[in-house]
Amino acid sequence: MTSRNEGEQKRAEQFVVAMEDSPEARLIAAGIWARATALRDELLEAASAQDKLAGIEAALAGEGAQLILARTALGAAGFAVLVPRETSAEVLYLAVDPDSWGRGVGSGLLSFIRRFADEMMVDLELWVIADNERAVRTYEQAGWVGSSDLKVRNASGRVERRFTLSR
Repeated sequence: MTSRNEGEQKRAEQFVVAMEDSPEARLIAAGIWARATALRDELLEAASAQDKLAGIEAALAGEGAQLILARTALGAAGFAVLVPRETSAEVLYLAVDPDSWGRGVGSGLLSFIRRFADEMMVDLELWVIADNERAVRTYEQAGWVGSSDLKVRNASGRVERRFTLSR
């Protein structure tokens, strides 16, 4: 017989990935981003979802931009923002709630994005902080290839590397 905690754990590990776009979904994504980046950057406290919402909104302002959410029975587990470009599509955000790290949510989001790109017949690209080993490992395991393209995008001064995934 399965205990209640084991049953909740199994439900939490099963997730569904779908495109969503509502004010609630955007705020959920901003909250995931705040929690995930705080843990990644070893901050004492995460920013509020409201503080991160402007970045999510800006990414979704582009024509054809899509918000993709991964949800479990217990709530949202991760998200991505995919933006079409002239000859490709770019993943501008991809984050997994720290409570769901190590459960395949990031890989599930990347698989969904890959299927979408295959249907649209476009290659994919993204930029990732070069020393974010967890993210780099996830992308590489999903078949993404790091390039020699580097840049410093924001005030943090952290170097980002471009990754691509061809059809």
